[in-house]
Amino acid sequence: MEDKKETQTNIPTEFNPDLNQDELIMQRHREIEKEIWESTSLVCEKEELSSLEAEYITDEVYQGKVKDLLRKYRYIRRTRPDGNCFYRAFAYAYFESLLNHQREYESFREIIMKNKSSLMTSGFSAVTLEDFHETFMEVVDVLSKGTSAQDELFKLFNDQGYSNYVVVYLRLITSSQLQLKAEFYQNFIEGDRTVAEFCHQEVEPMYKASDHIHIIALSSALGVGIRVRYMDRGQSTEAIAHDFPEGSHVHVHLLYRPGHYDILYPIDTN
Repeated sequence: MEDKKETQTNIPTEFNPDLNQDELIMQRHREIEKEIWESTSLVCEKEELSSLEAEYITDEVYQGKVKDLLRKYRYIRRTRPDGNCFYRAFAYAYFESLLNHQREYESFREIIMKNKSSLMTSGFSAVTLEDFHETFMEVVDVLSKGTSAQDELFKLFNDQGYSNYVVVYLRLITSSQLQLKAEFYQNFIEGDRTVAEFCHQEVEPMYKASDHIHIIALSSALGVGIRVRYMDRGQSTEAIAHDFPEGSHVHVHLLYRPGHYDILYPIDTN
């Protein structure tokens, strides 16, 4: 992880009525986000889950949920909080699991080889898809090397070019699935937007955060079960789990804290 830069503030210590205070606050918010991006790897090294305890040392609610997680999970792998964290965390966790399951890897590779036609059915042009699909397949093909490709996979996911192309392609898969099953997914969309409008505004653009509808669509499109553990201020002492699609075999474990996803590793895995 890169060294964190010294934080500087441009917000005046005394109120100045001649300055637009809201704009100054927004500017500072953007600076903080930029500092986080520059100081956090796209995908971090795996670390002991117990490291979460120090983050919530004065918060009894979250301390209780960390203790619950520690009974089920051993490690956490953090991802950069840039709005792409769900897609990046999902991709890395699933690709990493495929290193140990070559038969499942072959099935997944076949799905990805064929799904470009589905994306074109949703209106994406071949020209738009070509580079993203090609780069995505380059990363997928690395998985054929099995566990010996662990370091290479980590390096690719921390290469801005490769990593972001993987995210873009997963966003396109998610958008395609939503539009192909628009009648079903329309029920999840608030306001007067159509599914296509929602996809163009909330799914396809980079740095747009993800919610249940994105997770349901991506997990259904790829046939990959995702379990998300939610750390929030709900009354339960447990970090509640939601499986997508419901009742599926779980391949990927993610931790959700408001606005952000990281990767979890169950106790029965390395």
